[in-house]
Amino acid sequence: MTATDLTDTLLPPHQGQQDHQDEGDGAGPSPLTGPRTAPSARRTTSYQHDKDKILTRLRRIEGQVRGVQRMIEADQYCIDVLTQLSSIIAATRATGLLVLEDHIRGCVISAAEDEREAVLAELTTAIDRFNRTIG
Repeated sequence: MTATDLTDTLLPPHQGQQDHQDEGDGAGPSPLTGPRTAPSARRTTSYQHDKDKILTRLRRIEGQVRGVQRMIEADQYCIDVLTQLSSIIAATRATGLLVLEDHIRGCVISAAEDEREAVLAELTTAIDRFNRTIG
């Protein structure tokens, strides 16, 4: 993952681009998931009780990314930049794991019996994608 990929992933989309959570036609690419698929029929958010914590973490990560951009603009030492990028990656991973835990506790465990296999398959795909993206 390059610094540009990380910045594109963490910062809001540019004007004219659609955010991966928008209720669009499901056709555009997402920086985290790649090509979009049709929106899932399940649209609950199990992270509601952690929403403030997640948003705080994302704002902190956004600040870290902007700090790294300033470091690059100021021609800071490579190792210092890499250290900050490592912090961003760790913070992003921790935030993703919190969302994943909330998803398991809320959406997966409470899934109806007839949806259980589909929900588990979706979870497995999400975990695989998360591990490939964040590493």
